[in-house]
Amino acid sequence: MSPIDESTVRRWDQHGREHVVRVRRTGVQRTIQCATCGWRRRAQFLPWLKAEEHLAEAHQATVDPAGAEPSR
Repeated sequence: MSPIDESTVRRWDQHGREHVVRVRRTGVQRTIQCATCGWRRRAQFLPWLKAEEHLAEAHQATVDPAGAEPSR
């Protein structure tokens, strides 16, 4: 049995709503699934980039919480 790894890509839209795409890895196979709309896709290469593209195109969610500066 192969190990299962899961990570998430989180972005916020201009209205402050959070959108999450989960990247799940089982062996060499990766599955991307959007928690907002249920969109799902298999991706062998660059799954996180494909997740970011989906969030930007389908949900206009482009604000990266890790890259955002804290408000003062």
